[in-house]
Amino acid sequence: MPYEDALTAYDPVMGLEVHVELGTATKMFCGCSTSLGAEPNSQVCPTCLGMPGSLPVVNATAVESAIKIGLALNCEIAEWCRFARKNYFYPDMPKNFQTSQYDEPIAYDGYLDVEVDGETFRVEIERAHMEEDTGKSTHVGGATGRIHGAVHSLLDYNRAGIPLIEIVTKPIVGAGERAPQVAKAYVAELRELIKALGVSEARMEMGQMRCDVNLSLRPHGQEKFGTRSETKNVNSLRSVERAARFEIQRHAAVLSSGGTIVQETRHFHEDDGSTTSGRIKEEAEDYRYFPEPDLVPVAPSREWVEELRAGLPELPRVRRMRLQADWGLSDHEMQSVLNAGAIDLIVATIDAGAPADQARKWWMGELARRANEDGTDIAALPITPAQVARVAALVADGSLNDKLARQVIEGVLAGEGEPDEVVDKRGLKVVSDEGALGAAVDEAIAANEGIAEKVRSGKVAAAGALVGAVMKATRGQADAARVRELILERLGVQG
Repeated sequence: MPYEDALTAYDPVMGLEVHVELGTATKMFCGCSTSLGAEPNSQVCPTCLGMPGSLPVVNATAVESAIKIGLALNCEIAEWCRFARKNYFYPDMPKNFQTSQYDEPIAYDGYLDVEVDGETFRVEIERAHMEEDTGKSTHVGGATGRIHGAVHSLLDYNRAGIPLIEIVTKPIVGAGERAPQVAKAYVAELRELIKALGVSEARMEMGQMRCDVNLSLRPHGQEKFGTRSETKNVNSLRSVERAARFEIQRHAAVLSSGGTIVQETRHFHEDDGSTTSGRIKEEAEDYRYFPEPDLVPVAPSREWVEELRAGLPELPRVRRMRLQADWGLSDHEMQSVLNAGAIDLIVATIDAGAPADQARKWWMGELARRANEDGTDIAALPITPAQVARVAALVADGSLNDKLARQVIEGVLAGEGEPDEVVDKRGLKVVSDEGALGAAVDEAIAANEGIAEKVRSGKVAAAGALVGAVMKATRGQADAARVRELILERLGVQG
């Protein structure tokens, strides 16, 4: 069903479950390494392989990270909580259960404010709980990379047992047509918060942060929620928005035709933005949760919690508001910086010595244009904030004008070296020798006597054509302002 038609009949209700892999050195319940890129099944031990007689021990750094996340999300931190066994059989979980938290999470009842088109939406957090990741299955021989149609499957347990925090929202209602945008904004804000805390790199493309999008529709005016679907493991911000939008349209089409929504998990397809059925979704009781008998409860002292609260860094939303005030930007300008993903680049360029307006000018102008042309993220461009700051410094001291600076940036992006090296190799310095400039000005006047006469008669604007002639003669390497001054001096006209 067309999106606009779906929203005229139904209200979307969302719930987002975000899994974050913590950046600890060892796994959640054993001492195995969590480093990436190792040979399959080389970072395992009896505990994370679920061997009989092996006993788990809780990773203290993971608990600390969980508390930091809870505090940053304005959650209550439990004085006492414990782990549970979530029982199910999957080949990628060798114990046949996942050690998680069920009815006693470490953090609960929080919120995170996000902005969409200048409007603030408060996303309420139901819980943030600790658990462990599963192993990785690779299905071989099929056309889609999924188990259906595969000839055989390979299992790598290096990831099994890596610490996870699962952050679960309360139902998000009232977003209306903006529901997909709110979902994207929430995950984006959460990712920035996680990175600011330093507890995870939160790289979605590497599976360090994954989002499950739960969605249902209810007719306008109805209080009861509809049956939900859960689109699993969505791994980019754009895909979160697309998955929510597609499910709204799919649910509306089914309901409007008299059909029934099945509670199930679904797979998201990046190529066309659609979802397909996975499996019938279990309820909590189907997992037969029971308290983990091999782990003692976690009881963080209030003193420790307050110590962690006092040590929290400046959180992203507060930081953005401060930077916007410092830089003197409008809401629209700041949103453009955020949309471009340039805020950290601009800050780093300022830290490297560039004035704020110049740092923003180059990243949001020439470099944003290049990133758009190349179809890449601006942060992926092969130029550093320090190099951009150096270009700004060369412009400030008169060594370059803007046109030449763009050529220097082009050379850096092409791998020709540091900005000063590009200047030397390409011969890009501004012509500042007064004798050479004066000669070029005299030649331009002599070659354009008609225009020169107009300037002498008071039509000062006509001097622009003479400036252009000098700039052309010097291959754009003259200081245009100084050239104009010399032209007016030669012609005896006040500027």
